[in-house]
Amino acid sequence: MEIRQLRYFAVLAEELNFTRAAARLHISQPPLSLQIAQLERELEVKLFDRTNRRVSLTAAGAAFLNDVRGTLAGLKDATARARAVDQGRAGRVEIGLSGSHFMGPVPALIARHARSHPQVSVLLNEMNPAAQLDAVRGHRIDVSISRTAVDDDVLQSQALWPDPVVAALPPDHRLAGRKRLALADLAQDAFVMLRTETSAFARELVDTCARAGLAQSVAQRVAEVPAQLALVAAGLGVALVPKSACGHFGARIAVCALPAAVGSGTVYAVTRRDDGNRALRAFLRTAAQMAAR
Repeated sequence: MEIRQLRYFAVLAEELNFTRAAARLHISQPPLSLQIAQLERELEVKLFDRTNRRVSLTAAGAAFLNDVRGTLAGLKDATARARAVDQGRAGRVEIGLSGSHFMGPVPALIARHARSHPQVSVLLNEMNPAAQLDAVRGHRIDVSISRTAVDDDVLQSQALWPDPVVAALPPDHRLAGRKRLALADLAQDAFVMLRTETSAFARELVDTCARAGLAQSVAQRVAEVPAQLALVAAGLGVALVPKSACGHFGARIAVCALPAAVGSGTVYAVTRRDDGNRALRAFLRTAAQMAAR
C-alpha cells in the first residue's frame, strides 16, 4: 500500500466520479482505475460500487475513508513539522549559562527569538562555566554562553556581543567619583572574587592583575557575579565584573571603566563543531542580528 493510493482513494471518494477525480489528481483515468483496483486487492475489500452511471462508496469504503483522512492529515502535519525542524523554525535549543548573563542581553534575546520562532523551545540551564563546557562536549546542552572563547578539535566559539570588564565599588569608596581607573588604583583594596576552579573568566582576571603587578587581597570568594555585586554594595570589597551585570544595582554600587586589556570584553557562544541542530543555528542568527542593532 502506498501513500499515493490513499490520496487517490480519498479524492475519488469525494468526487465519486473517475473523470473528475483524475482531473483533480492531474493524471489520466486508466492509472487511477488501476491504482484503486490494486488497493482493493491489497485490502481484500471492495471500496466502491461501480456502474456505468455512478460510483458510490461501500460501507467498508466509507469506514476506510474516515481513517484515511486522518492518516493523510497526520502525514501532512508530520511533513510540515519535519520541514520546520530542517529550516530551524521548530525544534529545541538547550543553553548553558551562568547567573550573570540573566542581568545582560540574554533575556531580551530569548524573548526576541520566541517571537520570531514560536515553535522552538529554548531551555536555559544555569551552571558554572566549567560545567557548561563539559555539558556541550557531552551533548547534554547545545551551546554555552561564555565570557571565554574556546576553539579546539571539538568546540568552536562565535562572538555575540561586547561586554567590557569594569570595576564595581561601594558607593562611598574613595574612588567612586572616578569614571576610569587603572588596576594599580585598586592596590589598597580587598576584592570580592569569583572562584577560579570553575571559571576560565575568573582565572583570566587573576592572570591579568598579576601581569599588571596587582596582588589582589581577597575579601570573599563566590561562585556568581550577582553575589559579587551584592557584597560590593554592602561595602565588603571591590570587584572586577562584566559591565552588563551592574545596571540592576543602580546607585547601590559605583562603576568605573578599566583599560580594554583587562579581562575578556566579549560574550561568546560555544558550540560543538559537528552540531547539525538547525534550531541552534537560527538562534545564533537571532543573536547576531540583535547584536548588530
